[in-house]
Amino acid sequence: MQQIILTPAEWNIMESLWEKAPKIGSEIVGDLKESAGYSRSTTLTMLTRMTKKGYLECAEDGKGIKTYRPLIDRREAVRQETDHFLNRVYHGSLSLLVSTFTEKQKLSKQEIDDLYEILRKAEEEYHD
Repeated sequence: MQQIILTPAEWNIMESLWEKAPKIGSEIVGDLKESAGYSRSTTLTMLTRMTKKGYLECAEDGKGIKTYRPLIDRREAVRQETDHFLNRVYHGSLSLLVSTFTEKQKLSKQEIDDLYEILRKAEEEYHD
């Protein structure tokens, strides 16, 4: 499995393409200009680099119009980013992560119920 390490700028491009793909270069340029203030040249440079990294596929028609689509799955990118963050900041301790979030942020009843359900499923899998 390919290791996915996206920069914040690359996340912006991937979010644009995960929302709708394929897209032509000018659509992505418009998305990134609006959402992040990136210039046309910055976005096109990033598209080229991301294609070389294997994150995107680029197809060019006979008129020179390039169409891009993501080659990495959003769920997998999020999973790897989360694992990287958990290991880097919390030394792999999920309980420390949850503790930190619950100390600073009041959880709703629904969020608490969701966490209990996640833990219940994890416990079932642990005993299987």
